[in-house]
Amino acid sequence: MKRVVAAVVALLLVVGGIGAGYVLQKRRAAEDVRGSSTEEFVVTEEPADEPPPPPPPPKPGKPAAPGIVWPTYGYDAERQRVAAFSLRPPFRRVWTFKARQLLEFPPAIAYGRLYFSNNSGVMFAVNAKTGKRAWKRPIGRCVAASPAVNDHTVFQAFLNRPPCNSDRNAGRLEGEVIAFATGFGKIRWRTRLGPTESSPLVANGLVYVGDWRGRVYALDEETGRVRWTFQGEGRVKGAVSLSGTRLYAATYEGYLYALDPATGKLIWRTKSQDRLGGRGQFYSTPALAYGRVYIGSTDGKVYSFGATTGKLIWSHGTGGFVYSSPATWRKKVYAGSYSGRFVALDAATGDTVWSFRANGEISGSPTVIDSVVYFATLKERTYALDARNGKLLWTYEDGKYTPVVADRDRLYLVGLARVYGMVER
Repeated sequence: MKRVVAAVVALLLVVGGIGAGYVLQKRRAAEDVRGSSTEEFVVTEEPADEPPPPPPPPKPGKPAAPGIVWPTYGYDAERQRVAAFSLRPPFRRVWTFKARQLLEFPPAIAYGRLYFSNNSGVMFAVNAKTGKRAWKRPIGRCVAASPAVNDHTVFQAFLNRPPCNSDRNAGRLEGEVIAFATGFGKIRWRTRLGPTESSPLVANGLVYVGDWRGRVYALDEETGRVRWTFQGEGRVKGAVSLSGTRLYAATYEGYLYALDPATGKLIWRTKSQDRLGGRGQFYSTPALAYGRVYIGSTDGKVYSFGATTGKLIWSHGTGGFVYSSPATWRKKVYAGSYSGRFVALDAATGDTVWSFRANGEISGSPTVIDSVVYFATLKERTYALDARNGKLLWTYEDGKYTPVVADRDRLYLVGLARVYGMVER
């Protein structure tokens, strides 16, 4: 009997040791990684914060048509979330547009109008000067994405039909990408795919989106025909990003892919760090800058991967989910966390440059305009901080997700269910 007891005790000690070793291994694998200031870090001289040049003068007898000002989610194909307009807080409101339903993602701006959709799938075109509705198109599908505008066409991604938060039988649910004429909202084409909350990106004559089935699509810009698809592992929830000859997409299984934008061929695949309970998931949209890919994860971290190789360069824990898609400016990376912290990190090493404690959880993404970084909390307050040092400059009692876009004259603040046109005081 004593031998049996001793054997059981020995076995338990062995199992306990293996378990303790496993836990220790997982914890070490999940530790923050400090990055290098030279490894796959391209230091380039960034342009001064000046507004874009004025449009060319109109032809005699013909008024100038305002062009595309804010073409896509995150402002550019790299999704850096930085726009060079000379606008600084404080602001005063000059008009309000009531969207009647949740506005989770911000507008695109083109041809003197704001284009956006509320969560219940009503597409709007709103006059940027007056806030008056130019047209609306009820589609009846849920929306959790910004549109993109190019060549007098606005492209919007749609989820399944209500209930909007339902993912039952997700494999059989359908979504759409719809192309509308910017002038009167006429539908030019519509392409069925899986439910998609991936804000479209237009480049190379193609419209790039991802969907809940884990696919990345390249659709013909003129016809909506599928030119190629790539099958990833897990749902693609965020938008894809493009820099040069690489397209980047992330999934809710914690994978990040670099693809050939012309063919969809896989260039490399990487993933979030391993940890107890499984890897973190990517809802965040990748930001591309300095030869790196920056992305937030549900494991509470902001990651930096080499854009050429996919190698993990650094990871930085924030204490809460990072659904926020990072902004990059002046060799810093900005992101919010469900911990209520908004951080500026060194783009090369991941070290904290400064940190700001907000009034609640941060889910949406920041935007940098004229050295000011804007973000909002789930407690419906928008913050404007000095992007250089984190000093509070201004707040507004509305806004919940990604709160602002802009043009040369105005800031457009996106509230819970309203859009505000604002000018400097």
